[in-house]
Amino acid sequence: MKQRSKRYKKSAELIPADKFFSLEEAAELVKKLPATKFSETVSLSFRLGVDPRKSDQMVRGTCPLPNGSGKSVKVAVFAVGDSADAAKAAGAEFVGFEDLIAQVKAGFTGFDVAIATPAAMTEVRKLGKQLGPRGLMPNPKTGTVTDDTAGAVKAVKAGRADFKLDKNGNISAGVGKVSFEPKAIVENAQALIDAVVRARPASAKGKFIQSITFSATMSPALKLDLGKYVKSAA
Repeated sequence: MKQRSKRYKKSAELIPADKFFSLEEAAELVKKLPATKFSETVSLSFRLGVDPRKSDQMVRGTCPLPNGSGKSVKVAVFAVGDSADAAKAAGAEFVGFEDLIAQVKAGFTGFDVAIATPAAMTEVRKLGKQLGPRGLMPNPKTGTVTDDTAGAVKAVKAGRADFKLDKNGNISAGVGKVSFEPKAIVENAQALIDAVVRARPASAKGKFIQSITFSATMSPALKLDLGKYVKSAA
């Protein structure tokens, strides 16, 4: 059995086991739990009624967070010419093509998000072994394969939540920091819930969202009241 810290146990004592929380209640409570030495990330975890073994039931997307993510994001952009210049002007930390590809092949992964132009993807796809395991491969569905490199860099820097179904049929994504005001956490969380609802595959049958839990990095999870926040959970 996993050993829990004293802090975790004290936090658990403040959370009624059978209670389903509203987002407002959860955002208020998480700020009252015993503090850590760092600003914890607040996350939502979804249990979905889909079969992750079926390709037509994959759930994946990206959600702009109205109040940002609270994280400093380092961006790598694979591009040349005007697209590369635009990415640099927008604040991308690493911009290049053949040189950047060579660095990644050699083991460099000092960035949080990778963006590529459609033309660059022919070569960038060859970095599957380096980028794939870390979830860094650019993808049109998340807006990271585009000729508008400046817009993509700005969107990533502003703060967003990327989500993807795991092999157990779950999704988890951060929606801010414990240091945020409760209202900001609530607005970000609702944005993510709405995005996941919109990402429902056409082939999914029955109840799509089975459950949602709300938690901070080092704290117990709080069960959310689905009916209050999921406009179309069925």
